[in-house]
Amino acid sequence: MAKRERGSWGGVETTRSRSQDGLTVTTMSNIGDSQLESPVLELPPLKVKDLPTISTRNHEVFYKLIGSMVKETKASSGIIWNSMEDLEQSTLATVRQVFPVPSFPIGPFHNYFPASSSSLLAQDKSSISWLDTRPPKSVLYVSFGSIASMDEAEFLEMAWGLANSAQPFLWVVRPGLVRGSKWLEPLPSGFMETNGGRGYIVKWAPQQEVLAHPATGGFWTHNGWNSTLESICEGVPMICSPCFGDQMVNARYVSNAWRIGLQFESGMERGVVEKAIRRLMVEKEGEEERERILCLKEKVGFCLKQGGSSHHYLESLISYILSF
Repeated sequence: MAKRERGSWGGVETTRSRSQDGLTVTTMSNIGDSQLESPVLELPPLKVKDLPTISTRNHEVFYKLIGSMVKETKASSGIIWNSMEDLEQSTLATVRQVFPVPSFPIGPFHNYFPASSSSLLAQDKSSISWLDTRPPKSVLYVSFGSIASMDEAEFLEMAWGLANSAQPFLWVVRPGLVRGSKWLEPLPSGFMETNGGRGYIVKWAPQQEVLAHPATGGFWTHNGWNSTLESICEGVPMICSPCFGDQMVNARYVSNAWRIGLQFESGMERGVVEKAIRRLMVEKEGEEERERILCLKEKVGFCLKQGGSSHHYLESLISYILSF
């Protein structure tokens, strides 16, 4: 049975539950809108609203699950991370204190495999042909991955924001992206024609090829970790629309820690969308974010080369496995 204690964390009322194995799990309660914007002092630069949450009615089972995960990880032979020292040095140092087993940050994983190997859906290669007709760094690539979904009202605000920005866009609208719709039914008749050919919509795109294409100048993303890493590796600044899980944490690091993109903080309204797109693609702030992510791209690229941290840890991992 877990013992519960009241307290506060980052200015928010919390309940700490201590299980018999010593694990402490903190849950938040009675959070008002103002508290959601409060910083988490223990985990800068996160805000309270960025913390991943899991909805469950049986907290005892949840605590037991998390406790087992922590216990087994500490007892494991080692941990392999899809990350790099040059990207998350302080975070990895903290994790090593919590999990005192060999640690191998050998990322980014996708650079070890062909671009097509991680695709979940049939890729529409016509997106590359369309990009070939566009000037360098002119196109905003928009994709929310294979799981995220939105309601029709959000989708329409997104569509009109893209149209009103007057910037070229390649938009991945996956079947099932809009709840209650099969594909593009919510778009008003003639929407694509009103864009004068500036926009192109596909059901799925070869993302790594798109991000590496010279015409791609920005990435509007849900900030899944794979997508975030792929964007960093290609030096493409981001607009962040996180949906759930670790995506809020990733987006906060993109916008506030690494400063290589911007994040929607209060909903998706067409005027806000238009302003964000123009800021990233046209205005001076976007150029500054582009310069920072190009510097980060260079650092990450070096990680994989001889003498780089990921190369070093990969060699260490191989030696470690062969030692058994």
